[in-house]
Amino acid sequence: MLFDLDDTLLNRGNAVDKMFFIILEKCYSDVKDSKKSEMLQKFKEYDNRSYGNGDKAKVLESFFDEFPPVYRLPRSDLQGFWNVNFPHCFSADPNTIKIVNGIKRHVKVAIITNGSTQRQKAKIINTNLNSLFDNIIISEEVGCSKPNKRIFELALTKINVLPEDTLFVGDDIEKDIGGCQNANIKGIWFNPHRVKNDTEIKPYAEINTFDRLLSFLHNK
Repeated sequence: MLFDLDDTLLNRGNAVDKMFFIILEKCYSDVKDSKKSEMLQKFKEYDNRSYGNGDKAKVLESFFDEFPPVYRLPRSDLQGFWNVNFPHCFSADPNTIKIVNGIKRHVKVAIITNGSTQRQKAKIINTNLNSLFDNIIISEEVGCSKPNKRIFELALTKINVLPEDTLFVGDDIEKDIGGCQNANIKGIWFNPHRVKNDTEIKPYAEINTFDRLLSFLHNK
């Protein structure tokens, strides 16, 4: 069974909240609670626009332009600040760990994630996910990214399994589910927020909690 990382194994939204409060503590002072709510909402918007983009300096620059800080990080330090702090904002849900461990007793498990090698590895190590998985494929490291079928085929080769014997679990209907289907892998759409599927992509299955995954082990 193959897994996406951000917003599948790890809750990226919670991490963005934590990153915001790190910035608030370092760069601002005496911000009222009502103002914090407004600032957090805008920070999330800027992050969302930059999702999938390696240059996170844009997020901080845009945020500082709109909400001038007491201390503004130098432009040259913004990317480094993000790279150092953001991976530490992630935590793995104990129930997710328990379920993956249960799955691992029956089949091989691997991660396929788009993103920067440095940041993705840091997230995985800081949350101890590296000890759980048989293989970890990071797009920057291998030179191709989801939805390109090559990254899925590479994962199959690395863990030595056939596409028809594999399931992929991911939250992005196009990159994750459309991508794995390009490689003839059945895709389970992890959709905890019950987002409407407005695409022509039809997942093999849709789940809103990880608890259902064990039931798919013998029904591939």
